[in-house]
Amino acid sequence: MPAAMTTTEIYLIAMAIIFTVPYLIWRVFKTDYYAPLVVVQIIAGILLGPGILGKIYPDYYAFVFSAPVVQSLNGIAWWAVMVFVWIAGIELDLKKAWAHRRESTITAGLALGTPLLFGCVAAAGMLMYDGWVGPQGMRWQFVMGVGMACAVTALPILILLMEKLAILRQPIGQRILRYASLDDIAIWGVLALILMDWERVGRQAGFLAAFAVLAYAFRKLMVWLPERDRWYAGLVWLILCAFGADWAGLHYMVGAFLAGAVMDGEWFNQEHMDLLRHHVLLVMMPVFFLSTGLRTNWSVGGEAVFIAAAVLLVASVAGKLIGVHIAGKVLKWAPGESSIIGWLLQTKALIMIIFVNILLDKGIITNETFTALLLMAIASTMLTVPVVAPKLQRMKEIILRSK
Repeated sequence: MPAAMTTTEIYLIAMAIIFTVPYLIWRVFKTDYYAPLVVVQIIAGILLGPGILGKIYPDYYAFVFSAPVVQSLNGIAWWAVMVFVWIAGIELDLKKAWAHRRESTITAGLALGTPLLFGCVAAAGMLMYDGWVGPQGMRWQFVMGVGMACAVTALPILILLMEKLAILRQPIGQRILRYASLDDIAIWGVLALILMDWERVGRQAGFLAAFAVLAYAFRKLMVWLPERDRWYAGLVWLILCAFGADWAGLHYMVGAFLAGAVMDGEWFNQEHMDLLRHHVLLVMMPVFFLSTGLRTNWSVGGEAVFIAAAVLLVASVAGKLIGVHIAGKVLKWAPGESSIIGWLLQTKALIMIIFVNILLDKGIITNETFTALLLMAIASTMLTVPVVAPKLQRMKEIILRSK
């Protein structure tokens, strides 16, 4: 009988569902072209959440995803996303961006600023209706947060998709990485501003000052340590930074990103770093995706949530494409490059989901807004490869004919 099962046994049932269902969907339906496994895992998280599984089979949902089980899953999810964001911070290559600063700054600025503006307009429209702004959110925080969610580029997923398209190590792939790296810095900077607690501004200023001093000492230590010790020291540094940021009223994920951003990727073997990212995605992040799905909500009406998601998707994709197109005109890119770069930079999943999880944690958005943004992130990511692949093929054919 289910009542006789221990929390550990129910927890293991939940883990089996988390790892089995998305994998089977991905393999059986061969979704990889439209949706990589990580995207399927996010979709599965929504399907297993209270808005769908919880409505269809409420007793089963309450049994498997009871409060003790969800709390245990959340512990894994917190650690998984901290490590993942830390890796994203380490992988930022600002040296290359600085070496090509004019091109990188113009492109990154327009690629971020235009969808941010479009997203803010869409968010302002949402303010006209109840149910979207969180209990702790001010209007400007909501507008800026939703606008930035429309502007986010998910650097780790971008790397994964460019590997799939075989352009990661090509010149266009390296350019795209530079633009995305600068946008990542801006995204987390804006998030820190949104989360600024003016009642605890002294504590936050103290954290940032202490972080600057300790980061300098930490960098000196890491250069001195052999690589095998750098991994362990880096994880301790991650925990301390995440704790400090959360204590200061920012968010532990802001601290995790800062912890990685002050570290140099060249301190580590690149193959080892790639393996760590792969293993985190394989072993731990599916739990985060499930915990994300458990937070979805359709109580303002499923139709309203889908309409909001569609409007945000248009604002996000159109804003990114227009911004990059303007950059291409200014910088005199080759025909077709603007469209390819614009579509790749609008890849949203993972980093945007982490971003809006923070907004939800802080009460700036509601579960309904979170759900709309989550649907937008999934749709934008699923569009990328089907749109970009034929464009790349046409560009290759043009280059071959011109030779």
